[in-house]
Amino acid sequence: MVEIAPSILAADFAHLGRDVKAVERAGVSMIHVDVMDGHFVPNITIGPPVVRSLRKATDLLLDCHLMIENPDLYIPQFAVSGARMISVHQEACPHLDRTIQLIKDNGAAAGVVLNPATPVHTLSTILGAVDFVLVMSVNPGFGGQKFIDYALEKIRELDRMRRERRFSYRIEIDGGVSEDNVGEIASAGCDIIVAGSSIFGRDDPAAAVAGLLRKVEEQAFLRA
Repeated sequence: MVEIAPSILAADFAHLGRDVKAVERAGVSMIHVDVMDGHFVPNITIGPPVVRSLRKATDLLLDCHLMIENPDLYIPQFAVSGARMISVHQEACPHLDRTIQLIKDNGAAAGVVLNPATPVHTLSTILGAVDFVLVMSVNPGFGGQKFIDYALEKIRELDRMRRERRFSYRIEIDGGVSEDNVGEIASAGCDIIVAGSSIFGRDDPAAAVAGLLRKVEEQAFLRA
């Protein structure tokens, strides 16, 4: 089943609890939390205190995407604060296997992220150890960017490898998702679709989630 994960990067930071409740009404199961440090990416967002506050405001699963250098230093803090999915960038982790194990040791599902220009084959030996793979379909650091089309082929490749090697990781995508492309993204093999501006940039975020899911269902019907 394809899931929509609203990204609070596009929400109103003065009213995060309100905005999260708005998408809860649409039946989502998770919230995507983009963490940026101003070093690995050219922007700064939030840290464990905000995750801790979100945990108090909602029972939804918190999916924390760490766009940061030295993630090993902060993984325990995010896990204690309430993150139940934590992903780190392949490009930021010289000892990726150890980092993935650290996430699991702290009780969270472990994911690895690929920047747009990083090929899938760099994950060949770690895929059996991860719970999910996040494909960036924009260059990380800012919301509201245009979808990079070749991310679709990376999803197809990850899906093909998953089936051939009988792995169980889920495939997630983040960046530039809209009603125009969400059906094709799902059809490529994606399980979790992160959307920010196309949800929280609308007057009714719950209706926006419903619209995305409707496009996914329509594409599935056409392919059946």
